[in-house]
Amino acid sequence: MKVFIALNSAWNLLNFRSGLIGAFVAEGHDVVAVAPDDGYRSQLDVLGCRFHPVSMQTQGVNPVQDLNLLLQYVGIIRREKPDVVLAYTVKPNVYCSLAAHLLNIPVINNVSGLGAVFIGESWVTSVVKRLYRVAFSRSKVVFFQNDDDRRFFVDERLVNRSQTALLPGSGIDLSRFAFSPVDGLRKTAPFRFLLVARMLYDKGVREYVEAARRLKNDGLDVECCLLGFVDVENPAAIPREEIERWEGEGVVRYIGVSDDVRREIRDADCIVLPSYREGTPKTLLEAAAMGRPIVTTDVPGCREVVENGYNGLLCRVKDAEDLAEKMRCMFLMSDEERRQLAENGRKKTERQFDERFVIERYKKAIADVVGGEGKRKGSWF
Repeated sequence: MKVFIALNSAWNLLNFRSGLIGAFVAEGHDVVAVAPDDGYRSQLDVLGCRFHPVSMQTQGVNPVQDLNLLLQYVGIIRREKPDVVLAYTVKPNVYCSLAAHLLNIPVINNVSGLGAVFIGESWVTSVVKRLYRVAFSRSKVVFFQNDDDRRFFVDERLVNRSQTALLPGSGIDLSRFAFSPVDGLRKTAPFRFLLVARMLYDKGVREYVEAARRLKNDGLDVECCLLGFVDVENPAAIPREEIERWEGEGVVRYIGVSDDVRREIRDADCIVLPSYREGTPKTLLEAAAMGRPIVTTDVPGCREVVENGYNGLLCRVKDAEDLAEKMRCMFLMSDEERRQLAENGRKKTERQFDERFVIERYKKAIADVVGGEGKRKGSWF
């Protein structure tokens, strides 16, 4: 069988879909990965898939560029003739789906979060809604990562509920992200908070910086770090100059980016993500799996991963004062209290978010879809 997977960056393919790609390749299937080439192509080759680069403006609605993207997808799909198309993120969900529908190839979509375009309301939001409605009209399955997002799409009539299903995010490789809680006897100072995300305002970075400022003004021995891409193509992107100004004040430390986030998680005492809205954030799954207590916002996606008082603390969205208070509570906890949060987080990932659950759901969905198309006889998995 030939599986066509489309995302908005090669980095996303590597960091969010490598387990799925590896599972398909291990069973002898031909996997065609399609995304803009952002420097991670060689690492995708190691997974055993074939990569086709496309040019894509990931943000905004430019009719000429979007038509060009649609034509690129049509050309690649026509040449490859896949059995099924798996699409993720906004532009691939829309334009790759449309291309596949034109060529009568079954599509399985994944809405991994609403993104900045739905956090606010603008003319772009209206355009994107119309595009989703058309693109999803013939999709076989549309996966969502939390029920709030699914309900929103159904209520807005962007998709029929009968087409939808839920997944536990992109799942987490529990063997790779092994349980490694902080040793209570390791009296490291200062206490390190870490935010891992793209440097976007809607990830709550500004609130995190303000919370860090409050903790430092209170004289707490803490270090508040940032890890993630800067200068991303996004209307909510934080200018590099602003991050440099925060660093100059001594409020936060920007670590940069990492191809192996496990090292940075191990060096942290607590992971913080004050996001405005998520699908199911991989950052929090990685942190919980490795045994890090979490402070995050009580919003869709984040509250699926963190149960307040069980494996972390929830704060109010866009509220730096409440975030600072929850971070202060985490700092003042005993080692044993934080250890219990860590153990609970690991149990929760094992119970709900094992990557194998996601892979099996995809295998079943593909078997149902491709088998229903009547293209070939027998079971694919």
